[in-house]
Amino acid sequence: MSKTNRRQFITKTGALMGAMLAAGIISGSAFAADTSTAKVNTTGLAVTDKVVKVGILHSSTGTMAISETGSIQAEKLAIAQINAMGGVLGRKIEIIQEDGASDWPTFAEKSKKLLEKDKVATVFGCWTSASRKAVLPVFEKDNGLLFYPTFYEGLEQSKNVFYTGQEATQQILAGLDWIAKEKKAKTFYLIGSDYIWPRTSMKIARKHIEQHLGGKVVGEEYIALGDTQFGSVINKIKLKKPDVIYAAVVGGSNVAWFKQLNAAGLNSKKQNMLTISVTEDEVLGIGGENLEGFYSAMKYFQSLKNPNNEKFVAEFKKMWGPKAVIGDVTQAAYLGPWLWKAAVERAGSFDVDKAAAALPGYEFKEAPEGYVKVDPNHHLESKLRVGKWRADGQADVVYESELIKPDPFPKGYQ
Repeated sequence: MSKTNRRQFITKTGALMGAMLAAGIISGSAFAADTSTAKVNTTGLAVTDKVVKVGILHSSTGTMAISETGSIQAEKLAIAQINAMGGVLGRKIEIIQEDGASDWPTFAEKSKKLLEKDKVATVFGCWTSASRKAVLPVFEKDNGLLFYPTFYEGLEQSKNVFYTGQEATQQILAGLDWIAKEKKAKTFYLIGSDYIWPRTSMKIARKHIEQHLGGKVVGEEYIALGDTQFGSVINKIKLKKPDVIYAAVVGGSNVAWFKQLNAAGLNSKKQNMLTISVTEDEVLGIGGENLEGFYSAMKYFQSLKNPNNEKFVAEFKKMWGPKAVIGDVTQAAYLGPWLWKAAVERAGSFDVDKAAAALPGYEFKEAPEGYVKVDPNHHLESKLRVGKWRADGQADVVYESELIKPDPFPKGYQ
């Protein structure tokens, strides 16, 4: 072959490979020097030449199923899409799914099974902070990798966890700032479910209200997770007449909470509310008519207008049905498999330490929420949005912040 023909061959071949990469026919990992199993799996994970096993660990039964079902659906959608593109390092993803059953000891037991018996390469799972705290010692002991999708209280950082939801400074502080300014609010009534996330979140909220907003907390109540009796709290709220109810009621309890509020006449025409725990998933059970006009502080709403989200919503509904809805945590769960794929391919290895070290700094520009960037503290840089609920169960985004860098250990709030 002449030098001229050789140059033409190399140029055409390069152009063809580039086109195949752009079309998703092949991935960048196809050009890795060595993707043999012995090279990419040196720690005994469930990886063969053709398959890599991962875990999904959420509550598909119990009081938290109303919230966690969407996470399961989103993770399965992402994995199906990744497999359709050729998988990860040339291997198709195989799912082992376990049910945490809304019970924290069960989460710990199932995580141990996934890591020690099944040898999964990663786990996408948990919802409540209680479930995350239950499994964390297992992941750290067995050196597993968890992608956790829920907005949470912060005050945690682990080399074995990537947090794809918001931490407190990205949700609580920015949301309170907005409603204090927008509604000229000075008095707040705090209510949450009785476990670590709501209690820690309200501790942070109280400090921000009293020390930074010049406001006053006129009441603070906690209801057992799964409880459905809110009559006493509602009577206290009527007496106190707060400018804002600030709520972190979780899971199935939300159905009773909002229906009883509405029945008592505390709708949005008479009462402002900002919740940090209600997404489209919960509204499906609550009924949009029971919280129309109230607000949620989240980083994602299904109604977001951008090409990434429009594609995501269409593909989610194609897989799970036209009546399926997508909430904040569902979207954050969808990010997990894609971020894990990026980590593995950047590292050229399924080994947990190598994959985890490769992910910080990664920018995921195809995220349905628009854009996220992985911080060295294993949280994501993202935006805060406030949505105003409509009767049809969707929210109008009435506020959007700039990108907020994650700060899980904020000074003055611990």
